[in-house]
Amino acid sequence: MRLFRPRSLQLQLALSLATLYVTATAILVGVLVYQAYSTADALSKEDLNRRARHLANVAVVDGSGEPRVELPEWLASLYSSGTFLFDVRRADGPVIVASNAEVRDLVLRLPVPGDEPAYFRLKHFGSGERDYFGLTARVDSRIGPLRVTIARAADDDVLVRSLLREFVFNVAWLIPLVVAATLAIGILVIRRGLGPLRQASARAATIDPGSISVRLPEENLPSEVQPLVAAVNHALDRLEKGFAVQRQFTANAAHELRTPLAILTAAIEHLGGTDEAVAMLKKDVARMNRLVDQLLRVARLDAVALDVSDTVDLSTVARDVVAYMAPLAVANGRSLAAQGVEVPVLVKGNRHAVEDALRNLVENAITYAPPRSEAVVSVDPTGTVSVVDRGPGVPADDRQHVFDRFWRARDSRGQGSGLGLAIVSEIMKVHHGSVEVSDNPGGGAVFTLAFQRSA
Repeated sequence: MRLFRPRSLQLQLALSLATLYVTATAILVGVLVYQAYSTADALSKEDLNRRARHLANVAVVDGSGEPRVELPEWLASLYSSGTFLFDVRRADGPVIVASNAEVRDLVLRLPVPGDEPAYFRLKHFGSGERDYFGLTARVDSRIGPLRVTIARAADDDVLVRSLLREFVFNVAWLIPLVVAATLAIGILVIRRGLGPLRQASARAATIDPGSISVRLPEENLPSEVQPLVAAVNHALDRLEKGFAVQRQFTANAAHELRTPLAILTAAIEHLGGTDEAVAMLKKDVARMNRLVDQLLRVARLDAVALDVSDTVDLSTVARDVVAYMAPLAVANGRSLAAQGVEVPVLVKGNRHAVEDALRNLVENAITYAPPRSEAVVSVDPTGTVSVVDRGPGVPADDRQHVFDRFWRARDSRGQGSGLGLAIVSEIMKVHHGSVEVSDNPGGGAVFTLAFQRSA
């Protein structure tokens, strides 16, 4: 089973940090609890050792030469309460004092202590069936070596255990708050640290063939990421050089073809032969001239930055284009009209480029519209201009490709090269506008250019 791995670097770091904090906190809490209980046990053992030494210190020999243990009244009362069990005897065996007979019998069953105390636990011992924790130790005294056994009831350290449980409870609810606060701070630090990466990503998103000179910022980046960003910038340098070479080649090739095509066109005018053959040659040469002209336009759009800061009147441009293209429409058996051009519609742009884009759309409309139909150029006050025809339209599946360079539909009836609409798209990108194609309700296609209004 494959484990889920988030794709977000920030989320991965946050989860790793959370895992680290939770693991470290669990270990820390475990160590603290273990150390607390170990300390409580150590204190309990130390208290038993101290009491064993005290019992040995109060052992004396009375006037008759018999050993006995003289306990203070308060201590004797405590030891007789059942909370403590004790037995003091000489190292060679005789009992000096004991809590009761059960303790005497118990000591006989306990192992003889060596240099270190021997600890033991009792379960349900005595008439009260209480649990005890105790030790047997060999202790030196004024009357010689003694074997001292002392035990404390397990429920006597209730206060200590309660304090420990309170400590664990406090840690249990306090630690998650500390972890949450630390995680929040950690995530903020991670987010701040990834800020330069987000800036580089935002810069990368702006790079396209029209802005290939843009480079990713390398300042303030983590050292682990700098080599990657530097490599991407070097790759962009190579791509920019490749684009420049390609554009230069296209421009040079188109420019070099213009002269022989002009000579060929002039020669055909004086060429003898049938009218049909000459007409076909003229048609082919005209198509070649159009292709070369479009290649030069594409090269100029790629290589030269258009100034789109001027104010352009779409109504005036529409009237001029319709007047310019009307003879071509009539020659092809179509008519051309303009609508909404009575009122100026001002937009930001380059007049020649806007005329070029609109001229390409009108030429397409004339080419694909059926004979004796009318193509209409319509200007809208919102800053859009549309070209409407009655042709076959553009299928929905082809609309995402129709603006690609050199793309033509398989059943295309036109003789174009597939560059006209690509030029329109590039011009609109430079103008920060858009071009869209939709269906004409009466049949045909509607190409709409949307510009930014002039202030």
